[in-house]
Amino acid sequence: MAIASISAVALLATACGGSSDDSSGGGGDGGSGGEIVVNGCTPENPLVAGNTGETCGGNVLDTITAKLIHYDSETAEPSMDIAESIETDDNQNFTVKLKDYKFQDGTDVTAENFVKAWNYTAYGPNAQQGSYFFAPIKGYDEIQCSGEGDDPCAGDGEPDTKKMSGLKVVDDKTFTIETTEKVSNLPLRLGYSAFAPQPDVFFDDPEAFGQEPVAAGPYKFDSWEKNKAINLSKFDDYSGEFGGQVDKITFKIFKEQEAAYTALLGGQIDIIDALPANALIGDKFKSDLGEGHFLEQPNSTSQWIGTNPKVSEKLSDVNVRRAISMAIDRETIIKQIFNGAYEPSTGVVSPVVDGFKEGQCGEYCSYDPEKAKELLEKGGGYEGKLALTYNGDGGHKEWTEAVCNSVKNAIGIDCVATPTVDFATMLTDLGDNELKGLWRMGWVMDYPSIENYLAPIFSKGAASNYYQYDNPEFQKLLKQAAAADDADEANKLYQEAERVLSDDMVAIPLWYGKSMMGWSDDVDDVKADPFGNPVLADVTLK
Repeated sequence: MAIASISAVALLATACGGSSDDSSGGGGDGGSGGEIVVNGCTPENPLVAGNTGETCGGNVLDTITAKLIHYDSETAEPSMDIAESIETDDNQNFTVKLKDYKFQDGTDVTAENFVKAWNYTAYGPNAQQGSYFFAPIKGYDEIQCSGEGDDPCAGDGEPDTKKMSGLKVVDDKTFTIETTEKVSNLPLRLGYSAFAPQPDVFFDDPEAFGQEPVAAGPYKFDSWEKNKAINLSKFDDYSGEFGGQVDKITFKIFKEQEAAYTALLGGQIDIIDALPANALIGDKFKSDLGEGHFLEQPNSTSQWIGTNPKVSEKLSDVNVRRAISMAIDRETIIKQIFNGAYEPSTGVVSPVVDGFKEGQCGEYCSYDPEKAKELLEKGGGYEGKLALTYNGDGGHKEWTEAVCNSVKNAIGIDCVATPTVDFATMLTDLGDNELKGLWRMGWVMDYPSIENYLAPIFSKGAASNYYQYDNPEFQKLLKQAAAADDADEANKLYQEAERVLSDDMVAIPLWYGKSMMGWSDDVDDVKADPFGNPVLADVTLK
């Protein structure tokens, strides 16, 4: 999920809790049971685990799916979920054994459900956003499209096979994975939603399935009221150890975070996972919500500004991009817009993950208008307006305007903050290479690894590589890191890769995120996980 869609402030996430009755807010009989309403947003795609790369749909899928691995809600430490064991002697050949789990349609979760789902997601013509995550598996290249032009999957470009040779079903409860090279952190990755199994019914009609998904997690999908709400309820036959407390969870969809916050104050929802910027001014949210009804804690979000130099020729010179970065007064913007809530970034990797190295961006992440002017001149200058696009449903208006004002004042570029209707629209435009200039972007880790901030976003061909970034040195370092024998060696190589990325400056780091959530007096046990999401399964009603 990764792409941090949504809010500016806590910079991401999406869930909140409350009553299913908008007029009464939360409430219930206390403890487990009852209903909560959480704030949500419009998913970019149908609710298919392998084709969801943003938090609007991802937060829903995380609530209804079970994967091989579960990440601890406090530490993100991995533990076995559906997997009974994942064994390897060489970090290249893995044997996965499964526990007894059931899908929400009553069918058993089998090895075949994993292998078929992974092949479907990875298969090029299916154009699934999660395809890239399967690239390490042997045979991945053989199921990708090889043609050119508008439709590389047409004619002779269509793959000859739909199955990766590196996946083998041994029996109902066992399958094997062979990767093309050593992948030391493969088991760690398997808790990401793209690796979730799919029931047999999915393969009958994947598009229709995405409107009424079935999974194996603690909550099941009930209904999707377009642009209004997504409704879930507890799965009575859930097989795992990570079940939920309340009976029903509703993701109420808002177009603006300010509206969600107003709904929280009005008792229409119970939890908001990100506070709007106007609630941070003077710590207003503390008096609005009252002691014991909010939290602030670092999370895995990293916020930056992206650009695609191949689409925006005026930004093709790296010195222009570096000049813009040095024209952004991060500390002042954080102080004025976010009331000092965040920390200025020194790279794209979050400090919460193992392998983080401070200062990767070097001097280019410091505010220095004079040096910025020199770099802009060296890069040939910039004529005309420069759009900084943001999604209008995430509360990003204030800070993007502040960034533009900083750039304008420091180096004279006519920067204009420009909204899209919602995050889904912005991602579609990015995917079609239609957005020129700059755009806001953020990332919430899919799994707790420095690699997750690099490979899925900036690798050549990665689904989230909206920058069309392609640096052979970067690719080589990622490859070497993935094959490293231990985590320390891998982290050093990933750090070198991040440094290469920072020098190229297709992503201009801004600040590291913090979970800032609020909740009503009707709910209890509200916590945030390291990914930046509320731990909905633990929420109880008073």
